Amino acid sequence: MKSRFVRLAETGRRAVSFRIDGEVVAGLEGDTLLVAMLCNTDHVRHSEFGAEVRAGFCMMGACQDCWVWTTDGQRVRACTTMVSADLDIVTRQPEVSWPNLV
Repeated sequence: MKSRFVRLAETGRRAVSFRIDGEVVAGLEGDTLLVAMLCNTDHVRHSEFGAEVRAGFCMMGACQDCWVWTTDGQRVRACTTMVSADLDIVTRQPEVSWPNLV
């Protein structure tokens, strides 16, 4: 994976491994998920409206552009979620299954 961000400072923090689309990657303790993802990939998520990828926009929790999903279907905002070893993130919105109400 190529990255969109290049880390220039604060490289002495402890590494934290997590998964993006099944691939093990590393962030640093204290990173937001958005920073850790963009240090490892060139995007945060795939657009639900087309083939484009998204890389976040406001970087502070206001724009709704950095939503990603855990493998169990939970939606999290990458810019306000801290990276942790238990994260297993997917960049494509999972299929939504609606309960049969009949």
